[in-house]
Amino acid sequence: MITSGLLSLIGAPLLQADIRVQDDTGTFLQLSSPANRVISLAPSVTELIFSAGAGNKLVGVVTFSNYPEAATQLPVIGSYNHFDLEKILALKPDLVIGWKSGNDQKAIHHLKALGIPVYLTETRFLEQIPETVKRLGQLMNTRTIADQAALQFNNRLAALKNTYQQQQPVRVFYQVWNRPLITINQQNLISQVIGLCGGQNVFAELDSIAPRIDIEAVLAANPDAIIASGMDKRRPEWLDEWRRWPSLKAVKNNQLHFIPPDHIQRQTLRVLTGAEQMCQQLATTRQHLSDMSGNPISDTAEENR
Repeated sequence: MITSGLLSLIGAPLLQADIRVQDDTGTFLQLSSPANRVISLAPSVTELIFSAGAGNKLVGVVTFSNYPEAATQLPVIGSYNHFDLEKILALKPDLVIGWKSGNDQKAIHHLKALGIPVYLTETRFLEQIPETVKRLGQLMNTRTIADQAALQFNNRLAALKNTYQQQQPVRVFYQVWNRPLITINQQNLISQVIGLCGGQNVFAELDSIAPRIDIEAVLAANPDAIIASGMDKRRPEWLDEWRRWPSLKAVKNNQLHFIPPDHIQRQTLRVLTGAEQMCQQLATTRQHLSDMSGNPISDTAEENR
């Protein structure tokens, strides 16, 4: 026999369980319902939200949020390191997604003190990127799209590892900028991409994640290839300044390469687009080194497996 109390429970709407997700700082964020008014505090975060299928939930972004095209039409609340709290509050967000090492932490604490849920990203490993997309899908109730995007990323990543990671090593100098001369150490995500492609970052052991170096350090390292980024899609003119040192291996063998920064320096799914470019570039360098040494690539690669 069904009691009246049970009947009332059957007729009542089911309560949605709280959403509980751990961010990259180890902090658990709990929402009573999926976020529908979201603000992004980094261009990479904006891109990841779109990848998770939740671009329609964004109500505010920071400057340089330029991908996909729809992101450029959203209200701007400042830059990643100087955003306007009043603009954020006026947009009435139910979730703010930030960047731990890039955003002003005092402002982040202020947002939290005002009761606004904040999820912080801090991507240091390639494998974190698809996991972040999946977590964003949980927070904004777009898990089907987010999980599929993450799966596609993992499949592409596995294919690159299988093809390039055990190939003949190529010594690489990655140049972020020219004045000051900036590179990356092993803690930088780009250094992982170099390793993914069978390369060796010649400045991996430096202390800073984006250290300043001098020309003498590059000449002493004498890399097989130099890969530069720059500011936009155009190849930076300063990459060719290395031709002033014709004895440098990368110059002598014409191995000066360029990857658009948005394809390699943003912690988004597009980093594999940059990785594919880099792997092809280092394959060219590897072939040249093999031709010069007289050792077939297949033999050398087999020795390193």
